Amino acid sequence: MKLIITISLMLVLIVATNIVNASGSLIHAGQLLPVAGKKVLKEQSVYVKDGKVVSVTAGYDDLANYPSKTKLIDLKDSFVMAGLMDMHVHLQSELGPENDSEDLKMSAQLVGMRSAYYAHKTLLAGFTTVRELGSDVQQMYALRDAISSNWLPGPRIIAAGRVSITGGHSDISGVKQELMRFYTKQSVCDGPYDCRRATRDAIKFGADLIKITSTGGVMTDRKTGTGQQMEMDELKEVVLAAKRMGRKVASHAHEEDGIIAALEAGVHSIEHGTYTGSKAIKLFKKTGAYLVPTLLAGETVKNIALNSNYMSEAVKAKALRVGSDMKGNFGKAVSAGVKVAYGTDSGISKHGTNAMEAILMYDAGMNAMDILKSATVNAADLIDMTDQLGTLEQGKMADIIAMKVSPLEDIKALTDVHFVMRSGNIYKQ
Repeated sequence: MKLIITISLMLVLIVATNIVNASGSLIHAGQLLPVAGKKVLKEQSVYVKDGKVVSVTAGYDDLANYPSKTKLIDLKDSFVMAGLMDMHVHLQSELGPENDSEDLKMSAQLVGMRSAYYAHKTLLAGFTTVRELGSDVQQMYALRDAISSNWLPGPRIIAAGRVSITGGHSDISGVKQELMRFYTKQSVCDGPYDCRRATRDAIKFGADLIKITSTGGVMTDRKTGTGQQMEMDELKEVVLAAKRMGRKVASHAHEEDGIIAALEAGVHSIEHGTYTGSKAIKLFKKTGAYLVPTLLAGETVKNIALNSNYMSEAVKAKALRVGSDMKGNFGKAVSAGVKVAYGTDSGISKHGTNAMEAILMYDAGMNAMDILKSATVNAADLIDMTDQLGTLEQGKMADIIAMKVSPLEDIKALTDVHFVMRSGNIYKQ
């Protein structure tokens, strides 16, 4: 135990050296996008103090006009915008051939260390806020709180508690019966009242939102398909119980029957939404729920299924079908005016490659400005933080990134972020 504590303290000290306190910073931005969806401004000055944007003014202000300890950050050759937000990540792992072995051999403490490493990679990629939708919850709540306290570098984490039915996508699969019993979580439920209990339990122990799985999933190692699995009474009870305690609900859903059921129950976002059809589109627009597309996950599992042999046959068949169908159906949803919030399902894909989602979204027909809006303005709305995040305006948190090329000219520019500030602290320059 002493060794673990010692290593933890050393990690904190090491990564803390990457944080530069930028309270009192004057940024000279060659191109500035204060609000995605609005005009790009040229030659702007952004003054940051105490972690927040104090002012945005035209021209390059003279540093002499600011308090003596103000630091000048020269981004005259860069495109500057609000920090990106990923609404679907899993920070504790990455999909690979050693996952089963890692689950058995890695200590909880080492998994926690790895989660901090993945969080740091995500931040350095320009993602200053993430929604964590499925990990060991107490470890993730600890990481969330440690980052919030500036003990560790990482993105702001909005962490979900999961509620799953027995045998559903978030329940244990692919191991022998004894291990299934051992790994079954308290969050697994059956019937509306048990799912009400599981929802309340998740919130009691620290959940910022609730994640459910209204349909089967690709990575569930059972031949149970990707159609609806949670019943309507269960879905409604989870949403109502969460609402009573001030929490939103995100639902994993592939097939349209499960998408429709989740939307009718009142969820706030659909994760994946692979087979979103005309009926689901009407419900999206009626309810105002967000689609979080995770095209990168679909592309990743499809490529793994085609080029490796570590997936079971049940998983491989789903990966090839779902991975091949995601992009086309997403394009139809975008064309129909469905609201989109950026999300990757990183953990299926590699952490730190979150910006690759933008390229896939663009290829599917979404324009560059709308992609930037989905990763800033829309994401902030989804997590009820519009008053703090998503734009570079007076009084908002100073989450700021920069790249040499405008992503409005080349969406691939998002993969090469060279400056990252979160809450006024510089993590990459």
